[in-house]
Amino acid sequence: MNYWLMKSEPDVFSYDDLVERGKAEWDGVRNHAAQLNMKAMRKGDLSIFYHSNIGVEAVGVMEIVEEAAPDSTDDTGKWIAVHVAPKEKLPKPVTLKTMKADPALSGMVMLRQSRLSVSPLSEAEFRHILALAKA
Repeated sequence: MNYWLMKSEPDVFSYDDLVERGKAEWDGVRNHAAQLNMKAMRKGDLSIFYHSNIGVEAVGVMEIVEEAAPDSTDDTGKWIAVHVAPKEKLPKPVTLKTMKADPALSGMVMLRQSRLSVSPLSEAEFRHILALAKA
């Protein structure tokens, strides 16, 4: 199993929106590095849902339920999307400030490449974020 962190602006698509829908296409990703990460995703992988720009915090866990397929918002056929489903809302959001200050997360790709909307997490990083949410 692989672990990921996927960002969305909550005023565009929030974790609560995902819960309401039950399943959603993670579309509109137009960055090549993020696309490569999405192509590496497998059904059953888990991802932290991160609210970017507003809130800037990890808020939930979602599961990859469908692997890479053509992005329905792309007319060129160049981009892919995955489908995700909510797994659990974090008991307490984990802020970007908290993540940056935590030595256990210092190697996190998102902290080194802040503009990357889809990034890998190690299992240890994933579990540490969950532990922070429960602390």
